[in-house]
Amino acid sequence: MTIGARLEVMPIVAAALRDGTPVVALESTLISHGLPYPANLEVAIAAGDAIRAAGGVPATIAIHDGKVLVGLDDRELLALATAAQGTVLKAARPNLAEALDRSGWAATTVSATMIAAHAAGIRVFATGGIGGVHRGALGSATGEPGEPPTAPTLDISSDLEELARTPVVVVCAGPKAILDVGPTLEYLETRGVPVVTLGQEDLPGFFSRSSGLRSPSSVADEAQLARRVALHLGLRLGSGILACAPVPEADALDPDVARAAVQAALAGAEAAGIRGPDLTPWLLVRVGELTEGESIRANTALIVNNAGVAGRLARSLAPAAK
Repeated sequence: MTIGARLEVMPIVAAALRDGTPVVALESTLISHGLPYPANLEVAIAAGDAIRAAGGVPATIAIHDGKVLVGLDDRELLALATAAQGTVLKAARPNLAEALDRSGWAATTVSATMIAAHAAGIRVFATGGIGGVHRGALGSATGEPGEPPTAPTLDISSDLEELARTPVVVVCAGPKAILDVGPTLEYLETRGVPVVTLGQEDLPGFFSRSSGLRSPSSVADEAQLARRVALHLGLRLGSGILACAPVPEADALDPDVARAAVQAALAGAEAAGIRGPDLTPWLLVRVGELTEGESIRANTALIVNNAGVAGRLARSLAPAAK
């Protein structure tokens, strides 16, 4: 049985795909694990509205009772947003079969959303930030002065491998700020994934407009971004493409504030022994506490902004636009 046999595509999404109307996929872990209720539901609705304003159809993807739902309706969004803590599995490529082999809800991460979107024929996907190489994942060669080298954890998100193997454009605000961004870029380059930043030369820093690193490539405007994406997908190289849009300036965190909060959150996670799938949500909550909610405001703004960019990109790529 293929993943396509497990898809349940909402009628409005199916009609849009059939008619060549632009469709944008949205992940569901930001609803189940990224933000608390009701902020999670509000941002999901706002992201959908941004796609509609651009002339597209939003398709939030999640798993429920063994089916991959492509295009959650309002009732399903509410059910996922209000599900009891700990009852929603985070579904990625490694545990996709497990997610389909159980009852109840599973929320799709970037990798699982890309798989489902590609199977449904959706080429554009908007999210907040991608996963990547976690700090400490590669260990250290020398350790701190007087200390032995640290062993690598190999904590690297499956998002990166999915970008290397699934031809979907992912619109985001860069790798999440809690990650080791430099190695994340190197990993993407090694796996043949182009990274393109919209409107600036610096790679966005998720909560901040700049990560302090130069983007591997940049485009001046959305028209040039659409040409670049169309060309990459048209070459049929097999990989996706990462399109990075900076958080709106009015909502961005000062880079120094964001960096200090992330460092403090990482130290807290290490002291508490928090690792694996629980790490990212814990860190995002802790950064929100340390910034007195400013990071949550930035996170919300960038999600909606990315959805709008993705909607306009999907409209440019739609057959009707040719």
